[in-house]
Amino acid sequence: MKGSRHPLSHTMREMYDIFKEMGFAIDMGPEIETEHYNFDALNVPKDHPARDMQDTFYLDGSRVLRTHTSPVQIHHMENNKPPIRIIVAGRVYRNEATDATHEAQFHQIEGLVVDKGITLAHLKTTLMKALSKYFGKETKLRFRPGYFPFVEPGVEVDVLWEMPNGEKKWLEVLGAGMVHPNVLKGVGIDPKEYSGFAFGTGLERLSMFKHGIEDTRRFSNPDLRTIDQF
Repeated sequence: MKGSRHPLSHTMREMYDIFKEMGFAIDMGPEIETEHYNFDALNVPKDHPARDMQDTFYLDGSRVLRTHTSPVQIHHMENNKPPIRIIVAGRVYRNEATDATHEAQFHQIEGLVVDKGITLAHLKTTLMKALSKYFGKETKLRFRPGYFPFVEPGVEVDVLWEMPNGEKKWLEVLGAGMVHPNVLKGVGIDPKEYSGFAFGTGLERLSMFKHGIEDTRRFSNPDLRTIDQF
C-alpha cells in the first residue's frame, strides 16, 4: 500500500527547495542543547522570561530541550566563516498549554545570512521572493517593530492574505531582524566588517495559512485521513 507524506513534510521540502534555489545550504542540529547555545550565545539575558521553568523544558545540569532552532546558527557560525547562507528546520519544545494555535512540541524553520553589506532590504527581498514562491502568488509584506534578543533591529512580518470570503487581512507569519552585534562577536565574527539577517517561523503556521487549517493539533492527529488529504 502506497503511503502519503505528512503535510509538514510537504512544507519542509517545499521551503528547502525554494531556499536551495536561492543559494542557501541546509543545516541541522541537536534537539538537546546547553543553556549556552539555547540562550547565552543568542544574547538572551539571564533574567529573560524565556528561561523560566514554565517556558523551557530543563533536563539534567544545564541541558534543555531546545526552544528554537536558532542554536544551529551559533554552531554553524562557530565552524564557518562568512559568507554564510543557511536554512534550518526541526522540532522545538515549549512548556506551554496546548490549544488551536499552540503546541508543546512543534516545528520551526529559519534562515541566516551573514556577509559584508547585508541590510534589511536584503531581508525583505529574500522573504518576498520565498513566500511568493511558497504561496504560489505575489505576496505583500508588512514589517512592524518587534523585540527578539538576538536581532537588532527586530521586526515582525505580516502577510496580506485574502480570506475565502474575499476579505483581505494582515496575518503575522514570522519574526526576523538584523543579527545582533553581540551574537556575531560571540562566534568570532567582526560586526564592523560583517552584518547579517535572520528570520524564523513555524512550519505549522505556514501550512495552516496555505491549506486553510484552523487547528494546529490536526498535524499531530494520528487519523490517516488527515494525512491522505495531502
